[in-house]
Amino acid sequence: MSQYQPGILAAPVPLQARHLFFAVDTLAAVPAALDALVQLADSAAVVGFGEPLVTALGAKVEGLRAFPAVSGPGAHNPSTQQALWVWLHGVDRGELLLRSRAFEKALAPAFRLVQMTEGFRYKTGFDLTDYEDGTENPHDDAAVEAAMTDSGASFAAIQQWQHDLDGFAALPAQERDHIIGRRHGDNEELDDAPESAHTKRTAQESFTPQAFVVRRSMPWAENGQAGLMFLAFGHSFDAFEAQLRRMSGLEDGIVDGLYRISTPLTGGYYWCPPLKDGHLDMSAIRVSPQL
Repeated sequence: MSQYQPGILAAPVPLQARHLFFAVDTLAAVPAALDALVQLADSAAVVGFGEPLVTALGAKVEGLRAFPAVSGPGAHNPSTQQALWVWLHGVDRGELLLRSRAFEKALAPAFRLVQMTEGFRYKTGFDLTDYEDGTENPHDDAAVEAAMTDSGASFAAIQQWQHDLDGFAALPAQERDHIIGRRHGDNEELDDAPESAHTKRTAQESFTPQAFVVRRSMPWAENGQAGLMFLAFGHSFDAFEAQLRRMSGLEDGIVDGLYRISTPLTGGYYWCPPLKDGHLDMSAIRVSPQL
């Protein structure tokens, strides 16, 4: 019986994490690398395959596509689609460093690491703007319904956002609240927030069909910059993409206030296969774990 990768819905978000993004270097070596990946992947890792890899293998996964570059008035969301994504999570930063090195070595020479970004939990799951993140996440059966296909697969949408924390902190408190759409301190949603407020742009029940996803975002900080590694799981990319288009002003011309204080740097879509007998089920991309 197929099951989903447990790290997708494990709550709360982990204390520490690493996002590893890989490009294909040697296609002929990919089957052996994927065999090694099956052995390495465990409950503390989530693995996702990008459209470039699936296409290179001559396979097709229904619903998988490359991340679209979405632009609107004052908003640009770049596409930096990669072939393979591995999300490692745990409690010890050093252990994650060593685990990521093990993945990188096991996947060579088929795959080349092109980006590694560390994430961490702030407070109980807050963004670095000091507002709680993922407040509207579905839970329990509703989370499974939002994030999983019938087979136990999931589709992950990932964007790295860089915040202007100094600029945000310099704004009046009410203006900060109106960008987010919630009152700082008690996290109450503001009825009088402008239509550009992030909560109003992304209210999942306001879409037709409703656009529910499960968010597992975490802050990042490196080289004097900081922001949010946005991560959302869905049973397709449609809900996330509907939200992104509305945020960018493509639905009604109103741009999400978030773009005033944060800039997306990356964007990628990944198909997260289900498990079979406790291991990644590669059958949909015609790669057998026994190769």
